[in-house]
Amino acid sequence: MRSLLTAAAISLAFTLFLTPVFLRLFRKWGWGQVIRTPENVHNPSHGEKRGTPTMGGTIFIVGTLVGYLVGTYTGNNPPTISGWLVIWMMVGLGVVGFIDDFMKVRSQRSLGLTGWRKVLGQVLVTVPFGIAALMFPDAAGQTPASPYISIFRDVPWLGFMTLGLVIGWILYLLWVTFIGVAFSNSVNVTDGLDGLAAGCAIFVVGAYSLIAFWQFNQACSGGALSPDLDSACYQVRDPFDLAIIAAAFVGALVGFLWWNAPKAEVFMGDVGSLSIGGVIAALAILTRTELLAVLVAGAFIIGPGSVILQRMYFKATRGRRLFLMSPFHHHLEMRGWSEISIVIRMWIIAGLLAVSGIGFFYVEWLSRT
Repeated sequence: MRSLLTAAAISLAFTLFLTPVFLRLFRKWGWGQVIRTPENVHNPSHGEKRGTPTMGGTIFIVGTLVGYLVGTYTGNNPPTISGWLVIWMMVGLGVVGFIDDFMKVRSQRSLGLTGWRKVLGQVLVTVPFGIAALMFPDAAGQTPASPYISIFRDVPWLGFMTLGLVIGWILYLLWVTFIGVAFSNSVNVTDGLDGLAAGCAIFVVGAYSLIAFWQFNQACSGGALSPDLDSACYQVRDPFDLAIIAAAFVGALVGFLWWNAPKAEVFMGDVGSLSIGGVIAALAILTRTELLAVLVAGAFIIGPGSVILQRMYFKATRGRRLFLMSPFHHHLEMRGWSEISIVIRMWIIAGLLAVSGIGFFYVEWLSRT
């Protein structure tokens, strides 16, 4: 517990008190936000945001690393392979976002990496993650991830390797890649208003810290090869370390949100939104709750979901629109909602969905006891 609390506190202090230092550097380097406001969105505040320091995601990435390492070593719980895999996704996808942001800042245009190049970068990060996650078994034979689709835990009849080793590996990597690309892009689409993505992510990753901590308290004593007779226990490797890295990330986001909440003094940029999506994807895979993540992280499904519905409706009705504009938060802007009203209500929705996910997770455990 000392490691978890220390990690969260150090990360919080880092981003809360050192963000102004980073902002001075960002201004010196010319890392100002390039704003592209659609003509039909009548919100003068969007134009006023031009030049606000961006790429702030680098701040909470560094803050998470500092808090996690300090917390694990001071609490005598050294980092595990599971923790390093979450860091790989956070930093790796953050680098992809950083490249995209830097191209925009350098050219002073809102065009960075093309869509397929960004996806390629995401694939180059998630595929090694998927491969490594099925390696490095512990003494009990438990690997960080498993070749099964999971809801609250692995579903025995949804295993990839039952289809053969080669086909199983291909399908497994496609599944892991889909999760990583989907969540990172979902957060990226949601990050359109001050504090929206950061606030929602606090609820989502905070929920995963609680889930991982509960799994630690209810872990199977026998491991993967000789599971405990108690069917309610969880066969998850390194759940406490996953709780620590999630708590560190939440702490870093809370400190960052102090400066990112409306009216934002810094934007997270794609480096921040892609890294958040990477952390959520990694935690969902490593805690064996991949499908449950659709509910826990449901706030990040609304934005891209509205984009998909808009396009489908547009094609089906030959030009008619379901929303005034997509993603959904821009639809609300066009209906006259203030930015702060949209952000706070989305935080409430994110909290309700995350708590609902935890509730279903706990009810499933109760049904087995």
